[in-house]
Amino acid sequence: MDSPALQPPLLFISDVHLGGFDDTQNARIESELIQLINYCQRNDIRLAVLGDLFDYWMEYPGFVPKLGKKLLDRFEDFNNQLGPTLYITGNHDNWTRNHLKDRGFYLIHEQYQFSRDDKKILTLHGDGLTNPKYQLKRPLMHRILRSRQFVMLFQTIFPPQMGNTIMKYFSRITRKMDWDDRKKEQLNNWARHHLKNSDIEIILTGHDHIPRQKQFPFGTYINLGTFYHHRTMAYYNNEDISLVCWKPQLQTLKHFETSSY
Repeated sequence: MDSPALQPPLLFISDVHLGGFDDTQNARIESELIQLINYCQRNDIRLAVLGDLFDYWMEYPGFVPKLGKKLLDRFEDFNNQLGPTLYITGNHDNWTRNHLKDRGFYLIHEQYQFSRDDKKILTLHGDGLTNPKYQLKRPLMHRILRSRQFVMLFQTIFPPQMGNTIMKYFSRITRKMDWDDRKKEQLNNWARHHLKNSDIEIILTGHDHIPRQKQFPFGTYINLGTFYHHRTMAYYNNEDISLVCWKPQLQTLKHFETSSY
C-alpha cells in the first residue's frame, strides 16, 4: 500500500488508551473521539494516530479483540471516505496482525517522515526507535514486548481471553508509569538535539502524556498529550502548527494553553 496522501488540514492525536478505564469513562472517551471524527469528516480534516489508541491491543491468529468495535467501525467509514489514516503503533498497541490494516489504516511500527509546505515533519510515538541513527533507544521492556519471539511465546502459553486479560492489567500499570517528568525532559532534549542536527523542522510525539509545544530556533517540537484526559492534539493548517484541544460541549477545536506544563 502506498503511504497516505496527507493533505491539509491535518490533526495528529495520540494516547487515547481506550479500554484502560471503567465502563463509564471508556464510553465517554469513545463517544468524544467519534464526535471528533465526525467533525473532521465534515470539515475535510485528515487524522493521524501516533500511538496508544487502545490501552491494550493484542491480536491472536484468528482472534480480534472486541475492544473499540464502534470506534473502529467509525474509523473504517472515515478511511473509506477520506483515505487511509496514518497509524503509528505505540507501546500499548503494537501486537497487530491485519485487522487495523483491514479497517483502512496505514500502519507503521516505527517513525513516519513526510514534507508539507517545504517543511520536513517527523512523527513517532515517543517510546523509542529501532534505527540507531535517531539515537532514541527503546527501554528494554518495550523492546521485549515488541519482539516477535515474545509475542509467539506469550500467545502459545496463554489463550486469547486470558492473554488479553493479563495485558489489560499490565497496561494499566505501565500507563500510570508514563506520567514521569524524567521522560518529559528526555523527549524534550532528544527533540531539541534532533531538530538542531538534522533537516527536520517539526517533530510530533506522544507517549509521556504531558501536552506541550517547544519552539527552538531550528524547529518545533510538540507532544500531543492525551486524548483521554487533556483532549489535546496538534493541528496543522496553512503552514502553521499548534497544540489544540477538543471541546466536546462546543463540538470544536480550541487553542490549548501549555503555561502550566
